[in-house]
Amino acid sequence: MELDAAFEQKNEIARAVEEELEKAMSAYGYEIVQTLIVDIEPDERVKRAMNEINADTFSMVASSDKAEAEKILQIKRAEGDAESKYLAGLGVARQRQAIVDGLRDCVLAFSENVPGTTSKDIMDIMVLITQYFDTMKEIGASSKSNAVFIPHGPGAVQDVASQIRNGLLQGNATNS
Repeated sequence: MELDAAFEQKNEIARAVEEELEKAMSAYGYEIVQTLIVDIEPDERVKRAMNEINADTFSMVASSDKAEAEKILQIKRAEGDAESKYLAGLGVARQRQAIVDGLRDCVLAFSENVPGTTSKDIMDIMVLITQYFDTMKEIGASSKSNAVFIPHGPGAVQDVASQIRNGLLQGNATNS
């Protein structure tokens, strides 16, 4: 009988021992009323082997549970990241819609107040100005930015010089 089966069938073993003892002892005038098996004590090597098996089983279950928990955490992180990106996209879409609404109102007001301008002319200028300011914002926001925009072309130096001269003259006029 295997050890596990012996532990499971303690009562059957007790009855078998009782029957055998009854047969052997009845000849001497003894009556066996009941036999109890309190504990089954296997050899020390068997105990160690059983403990190792139990430890390995618990270790495998713990590893499996840990892997499952890590899997759940990764799934939850991915779901949270996806939700965050979705909400950020909604925010960007709302921002762009507000910009479009504002631009439309500006174009209508400008074309009503300045005769001879078309909405295309106004939109072209507004897009260029918006791109310019967005670029400047990005350059200013970066701590490692070392880009400087200088106009280039045949008249660029003269334009830069006149802008500096005008700036200085305006500064002097303000200080006077």
